[in-house]
Amino acid sequence: MHSVKLTMAKILMVLFVACGLQMSATAQENSPFSRYGLGDLTPNHNVFTRGMGGISAGVADFITFNTLKLPNSNSINFTNPASLSTIRNTIFDVGLEVDYRILKSTNPAKKFTSANTYVSYLQLAFPLTTPKMAKKGISWGMSLGIKPVSKINYKIEKNERLSGIDSLNTLYEGNGGVNQAHIGTGIKYKNFSIGINAGYMFGSKDYSTKLTFINDSTYYYLSNSENKTTFGGLFVNGGIQYDLPLAKDEKNNITKNLRLGVYGNLQHNLNANNDLIREIIIYDANGNQFQLDSVYEEKDVKGKIKYPAMVTFGGVYQDANWLIGADVEYGNWKSYRYYGLADQVQNNWTVRVGTQYFPAKESKAVRKYFNFVKYRAGFYYGPDYIKTSAKNRAEYGFSLGTGMPLTSIKRQNPYAGYVVLNTALEFASRGNKQTNLRESLVRFSIGVSMNASWFQKPKYN
Repeated sequence: MHSVKLTMAKILMVLFVACGLQMSATAQENSPFSRYGLGDLTPNHNVFTRGMGGISAGVADFITFNTLKLPNSNSINFTNPASLSTIRNTIFDVGLEVDYRILKSTNPAKKFTSANTYVSYLQLAFPLTTPKMAKKGISWGMSLGIKPVSKINYKIEKNERLSGIDSLNTLYEGNGGVNQAHIGTGIKYKNFSIGINAGYMFGSKDYSTKLTFINDSTYYYLSNSENKTTFGGLFVNGGIQYDLPLAKDEKNNITKNLRLGVYGNLQHNLNANNDLIREIIIYDANGNQFQLDSVYEEKDVKGKIKYPAMVTFGGVYQDANWLIGADVEYGNWKSYRYYGLADQVQNNWTVRVGTQYFPAKESKAVRKYFNFVKYRAGFYYGPDYIKTSAKNRAEYGFSLGTGMPLTSIKRQNPYAGYVVLNTALEFASRGNKQTNLRESLVRFSIGVSMNASWFQKPKYN
């Protein structure tokens, strides 16, 4: 296999073009839950950790405990920046997902479905460790990328009869979401790693309510009440990891390890601009909306959106063939404010448990491909941060995943390019009878991780 030859300029060009694709991606999902807070939160995990229920606090997929001399780096754990310290190769990582949603209401008894495709994330990471640092037991890595934080997308129609007035059609519609562009770095000294992510969080919320009186003899114009908000601001989050070696071989190489980790962010403010519109509208023959008359408008109203503090802690046990871990997440969503106003949200926690099995052993033939596939499984459970009834709505799911090498096993080495395909299949559910809505989700994610020693100077040419 030929080594990959790319310059930094070419890599950055690929990343920025991909970021443009990320921002232009759209979908037609219809989730009423996305009306509240900052919308439906997207999975804040790489595809390889999604296959393990989303565990990430203690995960560093860059250390392989085996004597097969396979490359160390596979994927980027961008959730906990402390893990960036163990990067050995340059990695370009892109994630895609397809989800199928089933929304059921009990009153009236109806069922809605939607299928959606997204770009989950785009990440580039590379090592910064120098030979002098390596001799002192220090390693250093960096990453940059973009990913969505939440999505807002709903369209709900309600028909009713107003006593003594007329029949009324109400259309509730919303779209928008939140994204993050970030740069992160992590450094490790002996068994302790620390990392930080910093960047820009930005997004929009566009909510509208359209009223139409239905009458056979009299035509009524449509009214539209719309609230458009754009916002953005700097953010910082950080994490730490600590390795506790449990066993070593005769060459003092770690064969069993326990890694503890924690990451999170403090509460911070996003600067917002809001447009408030009350208007009479009409539609043309192509369905395009036009303003017929402005009843009330207030433009560019400045304010703040409070993004809450969050923290996650956990750990993983890892040896040559097994990775077993658990995380506990906590979000202080009660502190969320939109222009000083609270919303139907609540503090939430999530427990995640996951495992990975890697069957490769020295005694197993290299020519057998499936001996070198990583098999993953996991689940998570906890109350949703959105609260629309007196009882907390449980959100839970389980996942399966694989890590499949796309480069010949015999030709993989730390000094040549190789590719890994990560997959995750998730089944999730939220809501209950008390909320009148229940949403089921099937999500299939694919992550392509391309590894190469792009920025490392060889000792011999």
